[in-house]
This record gives sequence, C-alpha cells and structure tokens, in this order.
Amino acid sequence: MIVIKGLNFKKHWAITLFPFILVSDKTIDATLLNHEKIHIRQQLECLLIFFYLWYGIEWCIHFIRMKNFNKAYRAISFEKEAYEKESDSEYLKNRKIWAFIQWL
Repeated sequence: MIVIKGLNFKKHWAITLFPFILVSDKTIDATLLNHEKIHIRQQLECLLIFFYLWYGIEWCIHFIRMKNFNKAYRAISFEKEAYEKESDSEYLKNRKIWAFIQWL
C-alpha cells in the first residue's frame, strides 16, 4: 500500500487503485485510511480486474434504479462494507474472505 496525499482538488476525496491510495488533501485520518485499506483487501480478493468490473456493473445497476450518482455509489456492496466497518480498526484482522457479499 502506497499513500499519495496532498493532491489538489476542490473536493475532499480518496480513491484506492491498488496498490495506491490517492487522497485529495494533506490530512488523512485513521478512519479514511481504514476505509481505503478495506478496498485494498477487496481488490486483492477479486484479482483487481474483477473488482473494477463488479464495481462498475453494480454502480450502473444502482444508477439505473435510483437515477442518482451518489446514492448509486453508496449502494455498491464494496462501499457498504467499507463505510460500515471503517471505524473498526480491528476489522481487517478478523475479516473473512469475500465478506462484501453480505452487503449485496
């Protein structure tokens, strides 16, 4: 995992593109870092390419249903898991493989 921070964008955001975590501002807190580490684990489990395919397909399905970019994003199983568990610093130590499936 390589964290690249201080990218200069108007909005605060982070994205994980294995093995990189790109962060829009200079401060990254433990919760945000844990969220992105969960995505690293998901990407490895799905052999990277299948993560991005699944992510994109799931987002498209939710977008067609909801007609809202942010709601579709929040409905993705990978994001549901990461948001729900981002505050649990022990989560990745005990997480079972393919855990995101329970959020489908």
